[in-house]
Amino acid sequence: MSSPETTPPAEYPALPPPMGQVYNGQLSKAIFFFFAFSGSIYLITEGHPLPFGVFLPFIIFSNMIDAFRSATLINARGTAKAEEEDDIESPGWGIGLAVIGLLILLNNLGWLRLSALVPYWPLLLIAAGLVLLRRSLQRKAGNGTSV
Repeated sequence: MSSPETTPPAEYPALPPPMGQVYNGQLSKAIFFFFAFSGSIYLITEGHPLPFGVFLPFIIFSNMIDAFRSATLINARGTAKAEEEDDIESPGWGIGLAVIGLLILLNNLGWLRLSALVPYWPLLLIAAGLVLLRRSLQRKAGNGTSV
């Protein structure tokens, strides 16, 4: 007596982090997350595992949260919830891409050594903390509206 054949569960290929942004039609965000992800992997392999090993999971999870949040806001367009929508494609993404491109160009031309900037990575944490603090204070002053 032969046993019935069972099909294995469907397996999906692993996709790189910015595919959610590509699906949402947010190319600048996708490019930014791609360079953040691949740049972190590159810097980990270059011998800087401590800060960039911590950044890698943060980039992956923030990418997933951003893609979900953006998709929710896109789907809510035309409803009352759309009033809460912020700029999905803000100029900050373009500025970020331009800065990354400039840094890579300067490194490739030999005018800047990116590995020399590694000791200063905590400045990114300080800047992010100051931005979050500023936004929080602005929300309090504006009765909960974000700026």
